[in-house]
Amino acid sequence: MKILFMGTPDFALPCLEAIYKSGNEIVSVITQPDRPKGRGKKVMPPPVKIKAEKLGLNVMQPLNIKDRAFIDNLKKMDIDCIVVVAYGQILPKEILDMPAKGCINVHASLLPKYRGAAPINWVIINGEKKTGITTMYMNEGLDTGDMILKEEVEIDENMTAGELHDKLASLGAKVLIKTLNLIEKDKAPRIPQNDSESSYASMLDKKIGLIDWEKTAYQIHNLIRGLNPWPVAYTRYKGIKFKVWKSRVINQNSNEVCGKILKVDKEGIYVSTKEDLLLIEEIQFPNSRKMTVDEYIRGNKIETNVILGE
Repeated sequence: MKILFMGTPDFALPCLEAIYKSGNEIVSVITQPDRPKGRGKKVMPPPVKIKAEKLGLNVMQPLNIKDRAFIDNLKKMDIDCIVVVAYGQILPKEILDMPAKGCINVHASLLPKYRGAAPINWVIINGEKKTGITTMYMNEGLDTGDMILKEEVEIDENMTAGELHDKLASLGAKVLIKTLNLIEKDKAPRIPQNDSESSYASMLDKKIGLIDWEKTAYQIHNLIRGLNPWPVAYTRYKGIKFKVWKSRVINQNSNEVCGKILKVDKEGIYVSTKEDLLLIEEIQFPNSRKMTVDEYIRGNKIETNVILGE
């Protein structure tokens, strides 16, 4: 088939590579414009652009996907199917209706649960035990189209969002190729979503990372791993904000006030919560690198009986 690929971040790379190796023809790759990144605000191309150019593919980067001239240009292309993987703009109906075999999306959740921008983070924050990949036919709604295929993965209790991201990106490519094979043979199912079972995974911002020590250790642990590698959970020690990268739940209760440092050793910082203890294992103070608590306390002191968050 002749495929138009639309995607932007690292998550989309395995899908792009899989299509390239599958024997299907990639007519063009649409991705977001180059944007300033990092502290230096250096203008950087998106990962999909870098990969597409290495593969010798044509790349287009419209500022606005609804631009009239851009849409007219797309109409001139011979396209059987459009594949969208974390592109970053909502497609207008005019584009959705273009390809004879439809617009296909690879979504990182088991739809209709966790529609939206950040399903990988929210399944972990909410303590889910499983998630997966869903391929679907796109419509004008937000992840509301008819489903084609689903595959599940288990979520380990210490798995981070970064680790789950990589697992689902790889799985997404495999499910996509199965989906395209069915579409080419006109054998792809169309399974309507049950809207009453739907939930929404809203976009993340840095504010969500503030740890509430009045919650249980499992809830805090889930927040920490769900925000790793971005935007990263944080708290305060004697008024100094520091990031919490890694933690573990200790099944032991304390009658002390929530957020109180009970013990510090090479294993980490033991903190009292609403239920069970949280062991903070990896931290990052301002103007410092990420490090284990064991590394940090070799040259710095963390006092017990201090209330975190104050």
